[in-house]
Parts: sequence; C-alpha cells; structure tokens
Amino acid sequence: MTAHTVGVRRVYDEPGPTDGSRVLVDRIWPRGLSKEKAHLNQWCKAVAPSTDLRKWYAHVPERFVEFTTRYEEELKEPERAAALQSLREILREGPVTLLTATKNPEISEATVLAKILTDGSTSQPEQ
Repeated sequence: MTAHTVGVRRVYDEPGPTDGSRVLVDRIWPRGLSKEKAHLNQWCKAVAPSTDLRKWYAHVPERFVEFTTRYEEELKEPERAAALQSLREILREGPVTLLTATKNPEISEATVLAKILTDGSTSQPEQ
C-alpha cells in the first residue's frame, strides 16, 4: 500500500488542486488537445495496452473484466513492466493522476493501473 493517492481523470478535464503528477497513460495523443492544455508532467505511452488489445476492447463495458485480465498479462512484458515501475516511482514522490482520453475513464486502462498501483498487484518487482 502507498500513502499517496492515485486518481483517474479525463485528460480533457481542467487540472485539479489535488492532482499531483499528471500522467497520460494512453498510447495515442488525445484528439484536439494541445500539449499546453493537457498540463502533463509525463506521457507514459509504454504502459498503455497493445493496439490489438485496445482495438478488441473498444471500451465495450461487457468486455472490461476480460480486458483487465488481458491487460494485466501484458503489463508483465518487460517494456510495460518497466513503465509500470516508473509510475510506482512517481507515486513514491506524491499523488498521481492517471489521465486518459476515453469518455468512460471508469472502464479504462487508467482505472486498471490505479488499482494495481494502489493494491501493489501485477508486475510488482521483487524487493
């Protein structure tokens, strides 16, 4: 468990006072948004789901449970595991808000990542 909070928001939302580090976790840059308006601290596209998984999922709510399982497996791949570890390091410094462009962030990779970061599951490095 961590003492710092992990939030999930749409990247299009204005930054909030408790956001802390704002990290975009989508592989594709959000449509119609300038880098200045995004107010990002980091774009961590390496932690995003694969293109195949993202296209299969298509944010269909009934697929979220299966998406979560498949995504957690992808997060064990070396590049994604390293990106997840970098998110853990950012979280050690303070609150983190994971940003996504999806219309339903509650059923997005950002929500899966927030749960992993909060619970300490999937791809947790050996200490």
